Amino acid sequence: MKIFFKYYFLIFIILSFYTKAIGQNEIKIGLIVPLSGENKEIGESIVNTTRMALNSIKDSKIQLFPKDSNSNPDQTLKVSKQLYEEQGIEIIIGPVFNDSIKYLDQLPNITFLSFTNKFTYNYENVINTGVNAVSQINAIKKFLKLNNFNKTLFLIPNNNFKKEIEGAISNTKIKFVKKFIYDTDPTILTSQIEKVTKYNQRKQNLIDEIERVEKSNDPNKENKLINLSKRDTIGNINFDSIIMSDFDESLKSVTTSLLYTDVSPKRATYITFNQWFDNSLLNEESIQPIYFPSVNKSNYEKYIYEYNLNFETNPNHVSFLSYDLVGLIYYLLLNNDFKVDKNIFSQESRFKGKNGIFKIDNNKITHELNFYSVENKSFKKIF
Repeated sequence: MKIFFKYYFLIFIILSFYTKAIGQNEIKIGLIVPLSGENKEIGESIVNTTRMALNSIKDSKIQLFPKDSNSNPDQTLKVSKQLYEEQGIEIIIGPVFNDSIKYLDQLPNITFLSFTNKFTYNYENVINTGVNAVSQINAIKKFLKLNNFNKTLFLIPNNNFKKEIEGAISNTKIKFVKKFIYDTDPTILTSQIEKVTKYNQRKQNLIDEIERVEKSNDPNKENKLINLSKRDTIGNINFDSIIMSDFDESLKSVTTSLLYTDVSPKRATYITFNQWFDNSLLNEESIQPIYFPSVNKSNYEKYIYEYNLNFETNPNHVSFLSYDLVGLIYYLLLNNDFKVDKNIFSQESRFKGKNGIFKIDNNKITHELNFYSVENKSFKKIF
């Protein structure tokens, strides 16, 4: 009986240590996304994508714990605290929106990999993983240098993204001849673009030239007047490229105003920010070619195809980032003997994911973006 008891006790001790070892080897990752409310579809898309990423890694040690942020900063703080206190989770993917970060400095033991590309709340424990303005302007700088553009006009919308862009301009030290901040109200925008492009002066130059030719004795006067009638303005615009840090319909308002003021892509190269391969741009022939930095298009399309195959719907583009975040966490932990340590995000390293290459250094992430053009109704890779 004593022998049996000792044997049983020994097995109990071994199993206890084995169970404890298994527990220690588990990698618990929190996921804070909107699973209710108007942004529910974005949250569900991110959850689905992280599961796709886990399936590709094929390591049972990783466990994902999703929680609903409801796109609310108070709710985000509450569920994040629960994950830490109940599950011991120290790494959380999310939240999605910048406003949800508001109170997360109250949880210094948790590292958050948020999806935002803004730095309004610059907390030590929050790493913004979105495709930020610094990453985009660095890619634009490379494009300008490759094409020897040295007279760039930088147009910045007067909205809540302005501060981010101006900070990125300072950070990247991009060179331009003029920076102009415009109103996003279309009724005001055109008059502002007229001013910065000196449209009225160039229009008057045309009127003056027509009057001069009409009064002249030039034998070729009629042909000259016919040619002048086909023009909108006369005069230089003093820049060879235009950066429009805008998106969607607001971007189209800017390009419409530029075309109205006789500044087409033939006269100055159009450059904008990441458009996530917006197909509506393909039909805007009057603004082509237009150039922009973005993630790896080939991988992005493969991801959409795989997602559609698995879930019979298309994902939100924000969720594409979450695929790489799962891989990044696994990669950093693998190099740290699977020890969860917030310092793994402070050491300089490079990681190649589906988005492309991005750099982690001192709790900051910057993406090394590709560059594309929209021309002849198609997307073309530049680099």
